[in-house]
Amino acid sequence: MISKITHMNIYVLDQDRACDFYTNKLGFKIITDVQMSPQARWLTVGTPEQPGLEINLTPVIENQLHSKETVTVLRNLIEKGAFGIAVFTCNDIYATYEELKAKGVEFTKAPTKEFYGTEALFKDDSGNWFSLAQLN
Repeated sequence: MISKITHMNIYVLDQDRACDFYTNKLGFKIITDVQMSPQARWLTVGTPEQPGLEINLTPVIENQLHSKETVTVLRNLIEKGAFGIAVFTCNDIYATYEELKAKGVEFTKAPTKEFYGTEALFKDDSGNWFSLAQLN
């Protein structure tokens, strides 16, 4: 039986820019950064409070998994903000919202009370959107 998830994938348009965003704006730490080949870099980040979960910042590039046509479609969808990837939680959404805004994180929804808690929505540097939530 499956017991847990250890890695998840977020497609990004530029790994260096994404690494800067996730570490310097969101406060994640680099867990693994290894050049596997001239075209492939395994780059994972995670939150200090959740060891054991690594977020792979995967570049959208042509390779054995993605044809040129697939890369074009994926890049267009990411840039349009078509992917809502995850819910990140925090203990004080108003303070976290202000801190991230001050660092230049683009929010598309300010903290709003919902039935499950208080939620704000933001985008990463590629256009992927996320929920920032303080749960009830």
